[in-house]
Amino acid sequence: MADKDLLHLQCHFGMDTLNWARLGARVTGVDFSPAAVERARALAERTGLAAAFVEADTQRLPEHLADGFDLVVATYGVLCWIADVKAWAQGAAMALKPGGSLVMVDLHPAFQTIATVDPLVADWPYGGGEPQRETVTGTYAEPGMPVPAHDSVQYPHSLGDIVSAIADVGLTVKHLGEHTAAEFDPRGILSRSQDGLYRLPFGDTHLPVLYSLRASRS
Repeated sequence: MADKDLLHLQCHFGMDTLNWARLGARVTGVDFSPAAVERARALAERTGLAAAFVEADTQRLPEHLADGFDLVVATYGVLCWIADVKAWAQGAAMALKPGGSLVMVDLHPAFQTIATVDPLVADWPYGGGEPQRETVTGTYAEPGMPVPAHDSVQYPHSLGDIVSAIADVGLTVKHLGEHTAAEFDPRGILSRSQDGLYRLPFGDTHLPVLYSLRASRS
């Protein structure tokens, strides 16, 4: 991580971006929310960490980011907010230096279909990309804190949709992992196992909770 140029897509208010700065990376975070970008810049100033933050839609990254980064990183709750995965992937590819890598860790699309575990109920599409609308009154940034009701729009993308979009923009997929255990419960519906990890039970086995992907620009 040290001495790497790193672009963090959908950085929100920059906590992870600044953690990579602490590890020695030269970091730039991108988020569409002006409030989040303002907060990220304030946190960087308070901590004294060098970081740039750009207000932009990750489906339409500004051209000044082209060919600038060894790593483009996106983690946890990424593509469910993206209508056009291919446009998102094209931006990531554009931002990479030759030989650079896109690195992702995100909620597994199969896990996102699950509404409840006991009983096991699935109420969300697996793939297709059609917008799914609901009214919500909370925020993951501060669980339990009431916020005014507002509409939320998310997009279901299958693992095949995601990998194909990344390959279609010319990136070479080097790693694809599916993970049945996580150190936290991303959606608040899982039980903690005796080893401290969270799993999604399915009969005598488990369904994946997360996936990881690494793809490189030739």
